[in-house]
Amino acid sequence: MKILVTGGAGFIASHITDALVNEGHQVVVLDDLSSGFEKNVNPKSKFVKGNICDKELVEKLFSEEKFDLVNHHAAQMDVRRSVKDPAFDANTNIIGTINLLQNAIKYKVKKFMFASTGGAVYGEQIYFPADENHPTQPRSPYGISKLAVEKYLYFYNAEYGLNYTILRYANIYGPRQNPFGEAGVVAIFTSKLLKDEQPIINGDGKQTRDYVYVGDVVKANLLTLEDNSNDIYNVGTGIETDVNSLFTKLNNILKTNKPEKHGPLAAGEQLRSVITSEKFHKKFGWKPSKRLEEGLKHTVEYFRNNLKT
Repeated sequence: MKILVTGGAGFIASHITDALVNEGHQVVVLDDLSSGFEKNVNPKSKFVKGNICDKELVEKLFSEEKFDLVNHHAAQMDVRRSVKDPAFDANTNIIGTINLLQNAIKYKVKKFMFASTGGAVYGEQIYFPADENHPTQPRSPYGISKLAVEKYLYFYNAEYGLNYTILRYANIYGPRQNPFGEAGVVAIFTSKLLKDEQPIINGDGKQTRDYVYVGDVVKANLLTLEDNSNDIYNVGTGIETDVNSLFTKLNNILKTNKPEKHGPLAAGEQLRSVITSEKFHKKFGWKPSKRLEEGLKHTVEYFRNNLKT
């Protein structure tokens, strides 16, 4: 297939691009490098620098390349920035995606895959872990924008027959995660500890997340490439880990002895988030292969070899 991967210079989508290329697909990467890095782009893919909101550029790309499938990961992904600037978040995550969808219809793309969020769309959970039927009550503009795109995909399928798969990710970590933004506590803590700097834990550190390794997320994308059931799947481990415990695990792996230091709780941050992937497991046989400690060791090793201090 010929596949457009948006955000393919970023953390998650660059790993997905690698896997797609290895499977023999033709891949075009669209990324504006606002948070990704060109060094992450697979050399066997075609790289186009540009923003998904650029109507002229996106239409030219779709008209020339004739994609079979779009794998959409480009996004404004910072919850705190979405709280400070909801309009920017909506313009990137909603209007930018609609730009892609309009061209997908016009140029007869067969399927649209969307990276949603299994934490932010559910909001403060009523039960744990959350399945796909859990009420969606996002507490941040970021979560709202991701949920809005899910609804647009339902519309584009009903109105135009565009097939889709929505993957609601838990908190993804692993090699290539950007430690310089606000997203990705594993990368932020790891980079600071390697530089002998003091990480700051937001709030009391008892807030929990479901940490899933990037390699397992890649497998989830490959498994659903040809799934045309127009469905939503959680992709997570079903295991809660609080931030204090995560900090301790990284401290132990790196053999650093930094104390826990706490700062204010971030605006829009959920207190508990954990999802079940039972539906996905039953249909595709997928389950996470990396335990947290093992995945953290791989991640630490990557940063040790690649982080510029």
